Amino acid sequence: MELARLGQALGERWVAGHERDDTDQIVKSAGRVLRILELFDVLKREALVSEVSELLEMPQSSTSVLLRSLVVMGYLSYNAPTRAFAPTTRVALLGSWVNGPLLSDGPLIRLMHRLNVRTGQAVVLAVRNHVWSQYIHVVQATSPVRLYVVKGSRRPLACSATGLTLIADLPDSEIKRIGVRYNAEPQEVDVKVPVATLLDRVQAVRDNGYAFQHDTVTAGAGVIAMRLPQLEKSEERLSIGIAAPTEILRDNKDEFVLALHEEIGSHLIGPAAEGALQPDTN
Repeated sequence: MELARLGQALGERWVAGHERDDTDQIVKSAGRVLRILELFDVLKREALVSEVSELLEMPQSSTSVLLRSLVVMGYLSYNAPTRAFAPTTRVALLGSWVNGPLLSDGPLIRLMHRLNVRTGQAVVLAVRNHVWSQYIHVVQATSPVRLYVVKGSRRPLACSATGLTLIADLPDSEIKRIGVRYNAEPQEVDVKVPVATLLDRVQAVRDNGYAFQHDTVTAGAGVIAMRLPQLEKSEERLSIGIAAPTEILRDNKDEFVLALHEEIGSHLIGPAAEGALQPDTN
């Protein structure tokens, strides 16, 4: 996704996301369809073919064909007077059954909104996706000086706060393999992480209960993150983080860490979470 153009489309001055997709590992047409739906989730409004094409850096002819195909399938609607496309309710209902009690206005979503209210900063929910930590949900910051975080953005496990919390319970041997692979493959941001440094960072997460990384993927910004308790009937690891400009995170680190502890305890460990979680034995 072209972040500079996306920022202009959203009216945001500071946007954090990722530019490059692993296009050589996916079927092109399938990847494009999902990127289109993810873009609408970010824009939260209708869009013209030309705008979708420009933001996703796709040929306009291919973009037009895909958008009209999604209209035929009922996932998009077409507004003839404005010549724009928008998602339908069918898109909103996809996956609504997955962890519904927890995610659909459940304790996890309430937790994210409470953290957002307490800090004024963006709150991200991340899940492990192979060698990445991926932001699957974002509550955007409300403060005047803010970082806009693109939902769906990926961060390397080896150099991101959410990533470190997602691997902290793994054996050191597996963490070493993650570090070696990260350093061997090309990255969007060329920041190498020696394996010894990675192990030190993971140990700090184990000792402190949280991770704080900044100025790695997005210059001038960072994340303070904590691992969440294990979801019932799910093997997914989840992490929650507060994303903000580095200076704000540094000035408020203790306050933000306390907010994470208190809100996780209130929403996911106390009575409000009964039946939604299983004990985390890691």
